[in-house]
Amino acid sequence: MKMLRDTRFTHAAFRISLILKGAFATAEVAASIFAYIVEPRQVVELLKGITETELATDPQDFVANHLLHAAQHLSLGTQHFAAFYLLSHGIVKLWLIIGLWRRKSGYYPTAILIFSLFILYQIYRFILTHSPFLIAITILDGVVIWLTYIEYRQLRTHMR
Repeated sequence: MKMLRDTRFTHAAFRISLILKGAFATAEVAASIFAYIVEPRQVVELLKGITETELATDPQDFVANHLLHAAQHLSLGTQHFAAFYLLSHGIVKLWLIIGLWRRKSGYYPTAILIFSLFILYQIYRFILTHSPFLIAITILDGVVIWLTYIEYRQLRTHMR
């Protein structure tokens, strides 16, 4: 518990969490660009190539079959929605992360609110999909919110 009260430790953990969130946000932006550029049939062909060996050895492979099934039922509208969602989500997170990195006080409550809304949406999506990836991202978001709150309290204390 003493380590958690050490401001140097929490500040370093906060910075590391921002780097991780920034990496995820950058990946979202890149994935959104990929989703806009690539046609649904190209996605199917790519996934066929990726899953071909696995399905040859295990035709019942859960992940490979679900990926291929999802790609085969991907419409252009769904793909464009996913691209827009990833792009907007990534840009908002990058904007917040830059503000937090620069220690701009107004960004802290805004980030806590927006990351909390992301968590609510991720929980909703988890209920529908049961994706362990969503749980991992939600836990990371929870840690980032907690560290953001601690960092904001420390920033306000130093400003007084």
